[in-house]
Amino acid sequence: MDQYFDIIIVGGGPAGLTAAVYARRAGKSVLLLERESFGGQIASSPKVENFPGLPAVSGAELAERLYSQAEALGTRIELEEALEIQSGTPSRVVTDYGAYTAGVIILAAGMRRRTLGLAGEDRLAGISFCAVCDGAFYAGQDVAVAGGGSTALQDALYLADICRHVTVIHRRSDFRADPILVERAEKTANLTLLRSTVVEALEGSERLTGLTLRNTAVGEVSHLPVSALFQAVGLLPESRLARSLGVPVDEAGFIAAGEDCLTPIPGIFAAGDLRAKEVRQLTTACADGAVAALAACRFCV
Repeated sequence: MDQYFDIIIVGGGPAGLTAAVYARRAGKSVLLLERESFGGQIASSPKVENFPGLPAVSGAELAERLYSQAEALGTRIELEEALEIQSGTPSRVVTDYGAYTAGVIILAAGMRRRTLGLAGEDRLAGISFCAVCDGAFYAGQDVAVAGGGSTALQDALYLADICRHVTVIHRRSDFRADPILVERAEKTANLTLLRSTVVEALEGSERLTGLTLRNTAVGEVSHLPVSALFQAVGLLPESRLARSLGVPVDEAGFIAAGEDCLTPIPGIFAAGDLRAKEVRQLTTACADGAVAALAACRFCV
């Protein structure tokens, strides 16, 4: 017989871990499922400076604190992938290791990394999505970062302390990153910002040796020798489970749940970056986790 929990949380990022904290403090039995690594996307950030009360902390340290707090309160945490959810009374979650039942499900699976979609992306050594994880492998070498948001510039600034030179490639003329990060990047001597530029092709047979670039403003094609390309070109919502349940999603795939985190499916809640909203930040993810958990506890009653 499947083990029963009051609440099952799918996703171990800030929203899911915060939901676990609130639900456990309310006395509910909680199972949190995460398929890859705890802390979500923020865990790979070299420095987090906008979380209240922590002026500067690494994403990994913040993720560890969130995890430890949820665990200390008695949350059962499993590194398992939720493959299927069968809604009902109770709902049933099938994972790659077994199955569990619960009165309430909180979907907090967050987002997955978007790729450039270039040939060789999945086989060439030197393609990375995590500067903190892989940056040290390219110490003293020339590398590139693709992207124009805050993550891309944070990665670039981190890599500039390790690598000989860092080139940021952004397809638009203006960066979407926080202005303070753009200012820092522009003042970093070994960091170049290429605007209105796209990566046309990856060069190399087994390892990345360079990039073919095209300036979209003038059409000029150029070659950039690099040992690595760090991709930070956006994220896609992990909404497969929501879709399978019939939970409404918008055109981009985000769950159409309001500020109350309720979905039209009884007993199914949505929290964090997976939810359709204007602002996606650490603080809003944690807020969602708290709201969803409290709503879930009321539903259990």
